[in-house]
Amino acid sequence: MDMQMILWAVIFVLAVVVELCSMQLISIWFAVGALAAFASSFKLPFVGQLTVFVVVTAVMLLATRPLLKKLRKPAVPTNHELDLGKTALVIEDINASAGTGRVRVQGIDWSASSKDGSMIKSGETVTVVEVGGARLTVEKTV
Repeated sequence: MDMQMILWAVIFVLAVVVELCSMQLISIWFAVGALAAFASSFKLPFVGQLTVFVVVTAVMLLATRPLLKKLRKPAVPTNHELDLGKTALVIEDINASAGTGRVRVQGIDWSASSKDGSMIKSGETVTVVEVGGARLTVEKTV
């Protein structure tokens, strides 16, 4: 087995390993192109093999990428995106120096802090401006 065959075999294996690790259809086209170049290494010189690799990879990419975009489902919004801009009721005083603060958004209680570090009394209405883990950052509703 000559060095060119080994090169294409290594590229194929690396592309398959990357694809298996990511499962994002990132390198599968390169794997198919490397396999075609490996097969062509029995008859073609290296320049021909490289041409086969580039052409097959490009054809695979152009042929399958639009189909994959159609099949991909739209992203489902997470709590992070759903709660931004929502109005919340302060159910425990928000006080940065005491490390306290809880709000209720659509019936769900969250730890909260104020955006500017100011104290916000229980019973006030606030707006969610940021979500960080299980803590909301809020500001007084004007």
